[in-house]
Amino acid sequence: QVQLVESGGGLVQAGDSLRLSCAFSIRTVGSIGMGWFRQAPGKERVFVAAISGSGERTVYDDSVKGRFTISRDSATKTVYLQMNSLKPEDTAVYYCAAAWTVQNYVLLTTAQDYKYWGQGTQVTVAS
Repeated sequence: QVQLVESGGGLVQAGDSLRLSCAFSIRTVGSIGMGWFRQAPGKERVFVAAISGSGERTVYDDSVKGRFTISRDSATKTVYLQMNSLKPEDTAVYYCAAAWTVQNYVLLTTAQDYKYWGQGTQVTVAS
């Protein structure tokens, strides 16, 4: 079982930065792939970024590449999403997701790949 708790959302101005955190708790040992998704009002939930169980591999959606950085701290069991140069179109509810992976280098990029989800945190970027 994996539990996820996001934090760090808020209201910012265009060009500002925010860092989202996702604290995860696990009861068994294994490789866990982590990801961030977002859902804007009236739209589907879409992929933002993912990080492998080892933390050595990452992948980003083109819309955030170069502005967002995903990272993980195994000691504190926390995944971060550093968001720089925020734009109004980044406004959405951001969700952290997790899934067990057989190999620790696997990257998961679709919502269907993930079994565990956080409750979401609102990010609003004003123009």
